[in-house]
Amino acid sequence: MLKKFMFSLIAAAMFAVSAISQIMPAPDRAEGDGPYDRLIIRGVTMIDGTGAPPIGPVDIVVEKNRIAQIQVVGYPGLPINEGRRPKADEKTKVLDLEGHFLLPGLIDMHAHIGGAGQGTPAEYVFKLWMAHGVTAIRDPSAGNGLAWVLDQKKKSLANQITAPRILAYTSFGQGAEKPITTAEQAKAWVNENKAKGADGIKFFGANPEVMQAALSENKRIGLRSAMHHQQMDVARWNVLHSARAGLTSMEHWYGLPEALFQDRTIQDFRLDYNYQNEQHRFGEAGKLWKQAAPPYSEHWNKVMNELLELDFTLDPTFNIYEANRDLMRARTQEWHEVYTLPSLWRFYAPSRQSHGSYWFDWTTEEEVQWKENYRLWMTFINEYKNRGGRVTAGSDSGFIYQLYGFAYIRELELLREAGFHPLEVIRSATLYGAQALGMEKEIGSVEVGKLADFVILEENPLQNLKVLYGTGTIRIDDSNTPVRVGGVKYTVKDGIVYDAKKMLEDVKTIVDQHKARENAKLTQPGLDW
Repeated sequence: MLKKFMFSLIAAAMFAVSAISQIMPAPDRAEGDGPYDRLIIRGVTMIDGTGAPPIGPVDIVVEKNRIAQIQVVGYPGLPINEGRRPKADEKTKVLDLEGHFLLPGLIDMHAHIGGAGQGTPAEYVFKLWMAHGVTAIRDPSAGNGLAWVLDQKKKSLANQITAPRILAYTSFGQGAEKPITTAEQAKAWVNENKAKGADGIKFFGANPEVMQAALSENKRIGLRSAMHHQQMDVARWNVLHSARAGLTSMEHWYGLPEALFQDRTIQDFRLDYNYQNEQHRFGEAGKLWKQAAPPYSEHWNKVMNELLELDFTLDPTFNIYEANRDLMRARTQEWHEVYTLPSLWRFYAPSRQSHGSYWFDWTTEEEVQWKENYRLWMTFINEYKNRGGRVTAGSDSGFIYQLYGFAYIRELELLREAGFHPLEVIRSATLYGAQALGMEKEIGSVEVGKLADFVILEENPLQNLKVLYGTGTIRIDDSNTPVRVGGVKYTVKDGIVYDAKKMLEDVKTIVDQHKARENAKLTQPGLDW
């Protein structure tokens, strides 16, 4: 999503303003134990992220920050076979977690690190992600400035701060003195971007000559890319143009229905449409998939097959538009009261200026249209996965009532709604994310030799993805009393063991401090209670 403090909506694709408002960087790390010379995690049921079914009990040996051994040590329902266990000496740290579930660290492929408009300090954002098991993120557009993001990336890699691994994708044209309008300017900027240390580029749109030059040059020099095909340019450059030119992944779904048009070339915009009016922008977007070729038709299959042949990655971010199909649900999610900063809550509220706050007069009609939009969108995404395509998990949190960490877990639930088996959901959130980032040799699955990034919890996430929410889920106990179960217990990043629930407590403290300082409370728009 475009950050209001960074771009005008039209010029966003071309260049950033010279002065970027930055959020407060993360403080020095004050939590997490390790890494240890040798750590043994005993007795877990492992979901390795490759698509393989769970297996356990297993003991996992970590030496410093890498997985050294994975050992099956018995059978469910029987005592552990002590003779098969890796041996521990007095210098070995042992976590006895029999009955727990362990999966790879989760990867958020669309993760803005907050913004000045939202009033979100980096510690708040990072701890919300880490408390939900997110150990790696792709920051699309480096909204706090490339130098700022690279500084946080470096400190995260050194574990000087509590934060996921960070990959910095600059917005195309960011830092340029003037808009990029020629192929030569595009190629020069792409090479400068790599020299500055960026991991990739986030595109929004430009004229075809510029897009072709930038994408092909970016591919030539070995960087990856993402794109939000905004409506201002998609009529002349859709996802097929981008993929053919070298784009490696797309965000959301803009540009995809346009590639599927067969009885038109331009979206059927209302005739008083204005892109700067976000209710027009998002209201009309809810009608887009109905204008595309129907599922499984000849043209629909042709577009899908070409994207598959190009090894193209889809990062749908279903969650960020969920308010469009059920605004009340998104606005009243139970975690807002405890974990949403008052400044962020104000940013979410109906506004003609704040990006993603377009609730000028959102009606049942828009919600019904968006529900059908989701049905068609999800059909394409699920079939793309079924035919071997790579689909990843991203959240785009910080907009449209979607909160960091919590929204990412909701994205997993929505992949499940689209038709993914829970094991396919986990694979999209782990191994496929790593592949899309070019990091599959280091992260994304629980395998010997890879970095020790894990999510550990007491409940089986395959049976109920809701147990990954920081607030857990509700269950009735033997005394007929509702209780909370779930929530991530430990997040392990780079061999360092973090108490996930303690990180959520830290977030609550930050929110409470902000509320006290501002004498603020969260109220529903138009109400004082």
